[in-house]
Amino acid sequence: MRIAATAAAMTVCLLAFVSKAAAHSSISPPVAKANTLQQFTLDVQAENPDAVTTRVEVDFPDGFHVETFPAAPGWKRSEVTEGSGEEAAVRRVVWTGREPSADADPVFRFTGTLSEAKTYGAEVRQIYSDGEVEDWSGPEGSEKPAAFVEGVSTLGGGGSSTLSIVAIIVAAVAVLIAVVGLVAKGRPLE
Repeated sequence: MRIAATAAAMTVCLLAFVSKAAAHSSISPPVAKANTLQQFTLDVQAENPDAVTTRVEVDFPDGFHVETFPAAPGWKRSEVTEGSGEEAAVRRVVWTGREPSADADPVFRFTGTLSEAKTYGAEVRQIYSDGEVEDWSGPEGSEKPAAFVEGVSTLGGGGSSTLSIVAIIVAAVAVLIAVVGLVAKGRPLE
């Protein structure tokens, strides 16, 4: 019984660590191959229980080339570009509208490419119906981090990320529980 309680406590601690690392605005996938056109999703968490999100502004860093935006029902979009023709780059996008309830998270999709293997932080500003403003523009690990995407030259192998480390820890805990279960097999629980 003590083994199960210890395993449960370890799992709760691990989940608390992982959830603490979650950002309030995020772009997925969090890791993307550089120089490859792909779809990204911006998720902005609704954290004000008394108001709905009515405006989301995103400033894209140099090298994060955004190309197209599918429609987001209930939202209007405006873009600020730099350059012209095929050299035009979306530097900023603003969505205005409203979510159906205070606990609904605004979600927007777009396609784009990352110009090189490095970390990109898109600054996100969230404005609520009561006038509250949340700026998600800080460095990784801060209280109000920007939405980060890591550009890589190849997908898979060769690198270690927080998710990989967490996966290894979870696997190690599972192996430990299995070994303890095999050793304790046949012994009565206290």
